[in-house]
Amino acid sequence: MASPFVEKLQVAAVTATLVSAGWIVAGAFVLDRAETAEIEQEIAAKQTPTPDSSPTSAPSDNGQEEEAAGGLSASTPPESEMANLMIPVINVSAVDLIDNYSDERGGGTRLHQGIDIAAPAGTSVRASAPGTIERLFRSDAGGNTVYVRSENRETIYYYAHLEDYAPGLNEGQQVRRGQRLGTVGSSGNAEREAPHLHFEVMRTTPDAEWWEPAASVNPYPLLVGQRR
Repeated sequence: MASPFVEKLQVAAVTATLVSAGWIVAGAFVLDRAETAEIEQEIAAKQTPTPDSSPTSAPSDNGQEEEAAGGLSASTPPESEMANLMIPVINVSAVDLIDNYSDERGGGTRLHQGIDIAAPAGTSVRASAPGTIERLFRSDAGGNTVYVRSENRETIYYYAHLEDYAPGLNEGQQVRRGQRLGTVGSSGNAEREAPHLHFEVMRTTPDAEWWEPAASVNPYPLLVGQRR
């Protein structure tokens, strides 16, 4: 039978063993909780976008929407038929043309937005490009005018200050490139002593009316093109 001293040593050893085991278990538990929390934080960080790693948005087509809404740009590259325009007054060459597209009109309240092609009164005016006559119209400013819409309906060619129309010319009529539309004159607000054709090119949309706002394009570089 063990002495009281030995029994005390045995109890102390058992107690120390149990305490050590308890600390080991507790430490393992604490470490496990800490590791779990770290993993959870890492996952949360990956799921929460930062200012520098926010998802990239899909490409916007606002530019196309603005154009469809009527915000057409005059710098829009010309369509193929616009790149092959015929000088609309016979016996006039590229060197005779003057770029007065940006000249001021109305005391500086507006820009010209077309070019004036000087020629003797009665000189034949021809279609610069094929299309359909949308409107024959006499206005105080433009006098006898012709609006021709291109075959793809995205461009309107405007001829103004005509002395008269070609015989048989009608609205809705299809015209070919080079077809006679009328003659140079001074109708409208043109100076009588300076007959000319006001020629304008306007970008539009296929469903727009002839009178609705459109983006003017300078016809001068289109007419001179490769003809220099």
